[in-house]
Order: sequence, then structure tokens, then C-alpha cells
Amino acid sequence: MTSTKHELAPHPFGTEINIQGIVEQFSTHKAWEDKYRLLVQLAKQLPALTDEEKQQTQEVKGCENRVWIGALLNDNETFHFYGDSEGRVVKGLFAILLAAIELKTAQEILNIDFNEILTQTGLSGQLSESRQTGLQSLITAIQNIANEMTPA
Repeated sequence: MTSTKHELAPHPFGTEINIQGIVEQFSTHKAWEDKYRLLVQLAKQLPALTDEEKQQTQEVKGCENRVWIGALLNDNETFHFYGDSEGRVVKGLFAILLAAIELKTAQEILNIDFNEILTQTGLSGQLSESRQTGLQSLITAIQNIANEMTPA
């Protein structure tokens, strides 16, 4: 299951749009409305998956909105994650996660403190309990995929 970057479901996260830039953008805004607008902008930059691409993913359970996630293991053992969501906020949150994990190895992904990223963006205190639960389900799915697809 090796491939080259962005063969399937290309997106700009982790390459043109990096996690440091996203954190900086969010940290300059204090009001939830401004952060919400940024999330929607990120969601718009994450291309929707086709029905065929969705069939090559797994649906994440535990989210308010339907969320699909897939991954390819590149020849250099880094991952290309991709996905989609029916909800704009969830899709924006997913885009933030993609910026943090794209082209990282399994070990690098497992070492990421996702809660710290959310704290740095100021989003951790803004999300409803159900959104936080869904986001945690998405993070767990990412970590499980990284673990399962890593060569022994």
C-alpha cells in the first residue's frame, strides 16, 4: 500500500498550509465568531471527496456529522491523510489536524500533542462537549491508522 504524495484526494494542508501558520492565525483572534469564520475558511480549502473516494475511507464513529478518513503510506513511510465531513466546523477542525499530520511518519503522528494544538488555537474551550468527543474520535482514528499501516 505504498504511493506517492497526493495521488488520491489532494489538499493543501501540511504542505502549503502548515500547522504553525494556522495556530498563528487563530491566536490573533479572540472572539468565537472570528475563529468560526477561520474554521469555515479552512473547511472550504479541503476538497470534498467523491463518492468513490469515500468508499476507500473509513467513517469515523462518534462524530455529530459524518466524517470520512483515509490514508496512504508513502514510499518514505510518511502518510498522506485525507478525508471529508458533512459539517463545516468539523471539516475545518479536520483541516487543522491534516496540517499537523500530513507527510509525517507514524511515530511523529503518535508524538503530536493534539490537545496542545487546540489550546494554542484557542479552540479547546470553544467547542461543545459533543464536538470535543467527535474530535477526539477523529484523533483516535488518525492514531489507529498510523499504528495499523506502519510496517513491522
